[in-house]
Amino acid sequence: MQFKITEVMKHLRDEWVNDWCQENGWTDLYIERNHYWAFPPGAFMPMPIPSKALRCIKAQHGMCNQEKSLAIAAIIIAIGAVGLTFSFNSPMPLIFAFAFGAITVALLEVEDL
Repeated sequence: MQFKITEVMKHLRDEWVNDWCQENGWTDLYIERNHYWAFPPGAFMPMPIPSKALRCIKAQHGMCNQEKSLAIAAIIIAIGAVGLTFSFNSPMPLIFAFAFGAITVALLEVEDL
């Protein structure tokens, strides 16, 4: 089984994209990982949802639940690492928190919209 970290993070909820499709006349939404396809008005072939529309949806709704949970976890780990660093008198908890924070920032980056 192959595990890809980029396939795990969804930046948009399916309901948000479906609502946009209904408002703009696009039909038969098909979601493949993080790629959204639908039939534009009057078309007979599915097209990808425009990137501009996906960015607009993201700007309107903000972070989804998965992104919020990951950001909160990074904050909690960073705060806990500060306490553990002082109690153990070791920088290792801060190093772990930094690594987790770096991975979190990379996962929250939205490039493919």
